[in-house]
Amino acid sequence: MTAERLGVPAFSVMTTRFVSAAEMMGRVLGMPDHPFATIGHPVSSATDDDLRAMAAAAIDQGRRFLLRP
Repeated sequence: MTAERLGVPAFSVMTTRFVSAAEMMGRVLGMPDHPFATIGHPVSSATDDDLRAMAAAAIDQGRRFLLRP
């Protein structure tokens, strides 16, 4: 959100378990529409292959946020 406030297009990455917390923080910080990619939870027990898949999913979602018309 700091990057967005500085005029740098950005998005956050959040696990499914913390989506509601991310939405609330966006509202509290005055950026209710701040985009965030959602990946699976938990991350701590994910395998390397799982992490690669999560990263790819986050990149795909982020690309849509950053390249929107």
